[in-house]
Amino acid sequence: MASGFSRTMGEAGNSKGIAADDVRCIMRLAISDSDWRLWMATFSRTVTVDWTGSVTEGKGQVKAGTGAFSLPVTFPARIGEPAGHTSPEELMAASHAACYAMALNGTIGRKGGSAARTLVTATVTADKTESGIKLTTSKLTVVAEGLQGIEKSAFPDVAREAEGKCPISNALRGTMQIEVEAEAK
Repeated sequence: MASGFSRTMGEAGNSKGIAADDVRCIMRLAISDSDWRLWMATFSRTVTVDWTGSVTEGKGQVKAGTGAFSLPVTFPARIGEPAGHTSPEELMAASHAACYAMALNGTIGRKGGSAARTLVTATVTADKTESGIKLTTSKLTVVAEGLQGIEKSAFPDVAREAEGKCPISNALRGTMQIEVEAEAK
């Protein structure tokens, strides 16, 4: 077992000091073989863009491999008025907001709390420079409604902690600034 997995759950946040290997063993016994393979599986997602024409006059169709969406995209809509077209920045904002919402609600639950509703907005900002477009910031704005088990005054700290557990945040960190603004109502 790799050294990262041999620490006790106490070191990872479980005050009972149960070894991580024991937890995995218990979970393995409680989950059927087919569910275990799904739970432990590496996964991937695919999006395809069908583009025709030049960058400034052309257009594309962004299609999710799952069939969940098919969206039009153009360069003029990327840097100007969207006019019903999406952009790579908007798709990045969508992935960041969705991923962060899951990380946030997981963090709230691990702290013994719950929220009736969380509303997450991600705003990706970019600068157009002589050398091209540079993504500068992804700002996560979150409002928790019906927060229980966590003091409202502590929620901004919980929200910042969750940002550190968000896989999309972790992929973006170092290339752009990530901001979190949180409020519990």
